[in-house]
Amino acid sequence: MRLPSIGTNLSWECSQGLRAEYEENNPSYGHKLPKTKSLPISKKLCLSLRILSDMKNLFSEVLEYFTETEGIGQARSTMDPKELTEIVERLRIQHNDDENIEAKKCETKLSNDVWESVSAFGNTSGGLILLGLDQENGFTIPPKFDIDRSIEQFVSGMQPRDGKLTNPPQYDLSRVDFEGGQVLAIRIAEVDLGRKPCFITSRGLENGSYKRIADKDMKLSATEIFALQNALVPSPADREIVPEASVDDLDKKAIGKIIENEKISHPKALRGAKTLQAQMARLNITDQNGNVRLGGLLAAGSYPQQFFPKLAVDVMVHPDIEKSAPTGPRYLDRTVCEGELGEVIEDAVAATAKNLRRISVIEGTGRKDELEIPEEVLREAIANAVIHREYGPRHVGQSVTVDIYPDRIEITNPGGLWGGKTLDNIADGTSLCRNAALMRLMSAVELPGRTGRPAEGGGGGVPFMIRVMQSKTLTTPDFKANIDSFRVRLGRSGTEIAANREWISHVTKQELSQHEQSLLLTMKKMGTTTVQELHRSLMIDSDEIREAASRFEREGIVSHVYTDTYKMLADDSGQHPTPEVEDVLLSILQTDKALSIQEIAEMMGKTVPSTRYHVKKLVDAGLAVPTASSTSRSRKYLRKQASL
Repeated sequence: MRLPSIGTNLSWECSQGLRAEYEENNPSYGHKLPKTKSLPISKKLCLSLRILSDMKNLFSEVLEYFTETEGIGQARSTMDPKELTEIVERLRIQHNDDENIEAKKCETKLSNDVWESVSAFGNTSGGLILLGLDQENGFTIPPKFDIDRSIEQFVSGMQPRDGKLTNPPQYDLSRVDFEGGQVLAIRIAEVDLGRKPCFITSRGLENGSYKRIADKDMKLSATEIFALQNALVPSPADREIVPEASVDDLDKKAIGKIIENEKISHPKALRGAKTLQAQMARLNITDQNGNVRLGGLLAAGSYPQQFFPKLAVDVMVHPDIEKSAPTGPRYLDRTVCEGELGEVIEDAVAATAKNLRRISVIEGTGRKDELEIPEEVLREAIANAVIHREYGPRHVGQSVTVDIYPDRIEITNPGGLWGGKTLDNIADGTSLCRNAALMRLMSAVELPGRTGRPAEGGGGGVPFMIRVMQSKTLTTPDFKANIDSFRVRLGRSGTEIAANREWISHVTKQELSQHEQSLLLTMKKMGTTTVQELHRSLMIDSDEIREAASRFEREGIVSHVYTDTYKMLADDSGQHPTPEVEDVLLSILQTDKALSIQEIAEMMGKTVPSTRYHVKKLVDAGLAVPTASSTSRSRKYLRKQASL
């Protein structure tokens, strides 16, 4: 909306209306409105009240303007009672709030931890705060909860100036009717990346910044605060001088190769740089005075770990599916890969590959051995971790890690996503680089064994990994971005593994395409899954997934439990018996969304009486939970959450 003009004559409209009224009652005055001081006192009072009314309306418009543009927030209906009821039902089943929802009692005033939750949601992915719900008493409204006072205190605390927070998030307020009272629902938006972190002003940046983990508000670490403050700022770390290093610590052969490749890739890069010293300075291996930069040391150093012992890749093989299993050895094999970054990358690929299975595949008239995870995917993931990691002073004490588990590989680097990259756009093919000078050098470095160069700088690394994994009918790489770290997970299962091929041969006698084999194995792994989940995991067209799933259903391999949702029936031996009705029911019931008997019956294709009979069996067995008494028309059902 437009901000109303403060310079408007507020009394103009009032004066015109008063003139007409006065002239009508006093015709002898003609068209001359007497001066205000000659008006009767009643008219003076009327004029004053009208001016005050106009000023009030103007103030309301100004407040609304700044509310919309600066994110002060306003009380408007963004949640209906039905939505709140469903949320509270879930919280009561969980006996706790969660990563997206925080309930606060706030009976007489806002508790200090409200601002911790606002900071945490603002710095993470947003969330919902429910004021006026007492968790200790089953998420009920406390008797003395004053919603008007809570609104007043919250809005005051969220003011951009003189409020409780620095960099406050935008928010929406809702008064929501609930069980005879009202709850204040506050939707907190994630703070824009360039304004993070949001923190409690009185506690300062280091002690007042929070993030959301599960149902807890946790303080941000120093490295997380640094990561948020520099998320859009190119890192100067790769151009920093390493005080103790000299050109004697650089590998002359490696430098010669970098210069040779640069002349080919970027013919103008070394224009006018006649001497070796000038060429090294031009490429940011050194500065103009011959001092060695960190990027130059990492790309062409004889042994960079002399100065930075942890700038390496730590490859570790674990005996169990988690680190530090309670029994047995902590790890089965460990290799710390050192040297210049090209050597580090190749050594890490070799250390990982030797601990993976190799399988024989038919190619033409012969056979060849392949790793269960393609070597080029391993190389790309490790190179990305090494080149795009954070090299600032707070992070040089951390290594890139490669953890090899029986069912997966996890590659983790210090430093989160940078430059506005998110999990939603990570595979869009655009290139954003935290360490631009290092990236340029690594695009000219040749990996040992003539296996190519570790960087191409075009943003194609992630799409390449996804495409290669799909071509081998392997699970798409899973990416996880924390504030100050990034992890790639590669699953160790595929159609080329002998055990999987044998299982498929027991499940069906039909000839399956690679996509169908991949779908079948993924459905086996996930148990009950949706078309959307399969599409996200395998990047196979949704209609192709539905067609294959319908074929599997006709063969009795899976059951179609409801719209776009399938349950695997075949067991590990490949047998697929007819499912029990209660099994199908359990697949339909959810832990976070209650369903009515009518909805369940429609999903199962059965009558309401028959469905009610089977649901009662689940309730009696303690596997399902009703949300209301047996006489209530609003009675619905949830699957009981498994206890930890």
